[in-house]
Amino acid sequence: MDKALLLAAVGAILAAAAVMAHDRLRLSRILGEMDRMLDQAMNGSFIERDFDESRLSAVETKLAHYLTASAVSARNLSSEKDKIKSMISDISHQTKTPIANILLYAQLLSEQELTSEGRDCVKALTTQAEKLRFLIDALVKVSRLETGILALRPISAPVLPTVERTVAQAAPKAQAKGIELKLQPFEDTACFDPKWTAEALYNLLDNAVKYTAAGGTVTVRLTSYPLFCRVDVADTGMGIREEELPKVFGRFYRSPAVSGHEGTGLGLYLARQIAQGQGGYIKAASTLGKGSVFSLFLPREP
Repeated sequence: MDKALLLAAVGAILAAAAVMAHDRLRLSRILGEMDRMLDQAMNGSFIERDFDESRLSAVETKLAHYLTASAVSARNLSSEKDKIKSMISDISHQTKTPIANILLYAQLLSEQELTSEGRDCVKALTTQAEKLRFLIDALVKVSRLETGILALRPISAPVLPTVERTVAQAAPKAQAKGIELKLQPFEDTACFDPKWTAEALYNLLDNAVKYTAAGGTVTVRLTSYPLFCRVDVADTGMGIREEELPKVFGRFYRSPAVSGHEGTGLGLYLARQIAQGQGGYIKAASTLGKGSVFSLFLPREP
C-alpha cells in the first residue's frame, strides 16, 4: 500500500511538473509573440499573421486595428497641418500688401495740407493699421507655434547678448515715455533659441514699459540657478490684482484695469508658448500699485 501511495505521489508530482513545463512553454511562446508584435509595431512592419480563435490571435487583431487607426489618424493630422500651414501662409501673404498700402497712403496724406480734423483722422488711420498689422503678425506666430509648423531650435549660448539686444530694442519706447530702463548684467549660459527668446523677452519688456507711468523704472536682471537661468523684468507700474495673475497668460486676456491702453492680449500668451517650447517657463509676481516682476526661466540643458 505504501508503495502504491509512493507511486501515486511520484506520478502526481511528474504530472504537475509536466503541466508547469507546458504552461511555461506556452507563456514563453505568448510573450515571444507579444515581443515580436511590439517590435514590428514600433518599426512599422507589423502584419497580422495568426487567424485562429486563441486569445493571442484576438490581441493581435486588436493591435492591428489600433495601428491601422493610428496610421489613418497620423495621415489625417498631417493633412490638417498642411491645410493650416497653407491657410496661415495665405493670410500672412494676402494681408501684408493691403496693410502696407494703407500705411503708405496714410503717410502720403499726412504730407498734404490738411485741416486739424483731417490730421487727426490720418493719425487714427495709421494707428489702427499698425495695430492690425501687429495683431495679424502675432496670430500667425502663435498659430505656427501651436501647430508645430514653426519649430524652436534651442542652442547652448550666453544669455547676456540676447538680453542686451532686446533691451536696446525697447529703449527708444522707454525713453520717449520718460521711463528709466536699467540692465543689471550677469554672465550666464543656457539652452535657448536666441531669436524667439528675444521675441518673448521683448513682449515682457513692452508690457512693462506700457503699464509703467512716466518717471518709473523698468529693471532687467539675470540670476543663475543649477538648472535654469532666470531673466527678471521688474517694473514700478500699476501692478496686477492677485486674482488676475493666473489669467494674464491666457490668449486675448486683457484686464479691465488696462482697457485704456493699446494691446491685443497676445503678448504674454506668445511669450509663454515660446518659453514652454524650449523647456522653460514664465512666472509672474505683482503687488497692486507697486509693480510687477515677470521671470523668464531658460533651461541649462536641452
